[in-house]
Amino acid sequence: MTDSGKPKYYILMEQLKGEILSGEIAPGERLPSENELSRQYSLSRHTVRKALGILEQDGYVEAFHGKGTFCSDKVNRMKRSGNIAVVITYISDYIFPRLIQGMDQVLSEHGYSIILKNTGNSRQKEARCLEELLEKEIDGLIIEPSKSQVLCRHRNLYQSLDAHGIPYVFIQGIYTEMRDRPHILMDDAQGGYLVTKHLLDTGCKRVAGFFKADDFQGAERHKGFVRAIQERGLPYVPDDVIWYHTEDRRSKPGLMAAMMARTGSLPDGLVCYNDQIAVQVMEALQKKGVRVPEDVSVTGYDNSIYSRAGSGITTIAHPQEELGRMAAELLLEKLNGVPESESRVERLIRPELIVRGSSRGDLL
Repeated sequence: MTDSGKPKYYILMEQLKGEILSGEIAPGERLPSENELSRQYSLSRHTVRKALGILEQDGYVEAFHGKGTFCSDKVNRMKRSGNIAVVITYISDYIFPRLIQGMDQVLSEHGYSIILKNTGNSRQKEARCLEELLEKEIDGLIIEPSKSQVLCRHRNLYQSLDAHGIPYVFIQGIYTEMRDRPHILMDDAQGGYLVTKHLLDTGCKRVAGFFKADDFQGAERHKGFVRAIQERGLPYVPDDVIWYHTEDRRSKPGLMAAMMARTGSLPDGLVCYNDQIAVQVMEALQKKGVRVPEDVSVTGYDNSIYSRAGSGITTIAHPQEELGRMAAELLLEKLNGVPESESRVERLIRPELIVRGSSRGDLL
């Protein structure tokens, strides 16, 4: 370690990367040999080799056996533009403003501006966004994947980002086949467990759930729902789980809740994917004369503005600003070549239960 607290190999890596990005070392130019760098900087060959290895991994240099190490021809794409792209599913979503605020607080301090893209939770639109961004000058990408529970069919575009040395961070979800890529997530399985356990702990005998089938969060929250039920020794009843998709999110949950009330199959506890769905379900039940929480307890997720109206909705806190800051800090680490083993950014946000008037627990 040096007086600055940074490892010697990291300081050398930063020095060489700065010379590459400034043009002092031009694309195609041969770098000094390991022995030459060792003498020049009074470092061991092992330290020099580690610094060069990071630069090669990040695409700044290319090593050729018997010839040496050369500045990559792709380096022109690596010169800092000062732009960070942020791709999210819904600009109108209640999570969006605080999420972007958290990112901007961190990125603006380091001289970056945000380029914002919106997919509408469409994989086709996500692919088009990535194609457009690959043609622009961006230094990095923060992305909320679209329909993250469905196989990604445009992984080649992420591979193109890798090839161009453009780091990216997934937030709120991640494709199953890309779990090894940098990401910041809520512990949604634990969140689903907490709301379900709360309903069972406060007297509910039968709990049903509404979950989004095509997003990572829906699958994870369902896992927590199942764990709480099985932990209580209750049977898992497939008919008590309502799955819906992006396309029918504005209609199916409310229609199914109304049908439960109409057919007399309504349980005494309902776990909803998020606060918006909880509001939709509660409105549908109230139209059928069902009282919340007297007849049925309802929970949401995200602690949004929807959860605070009236007597409120029992929900899970979603620290949107913190999530945005963490994603920006992780991306900055990637831009600065910080090895994974030395990252200081937490990758999983722990959920917190907030009890309000939509569940009987608030009345006990």
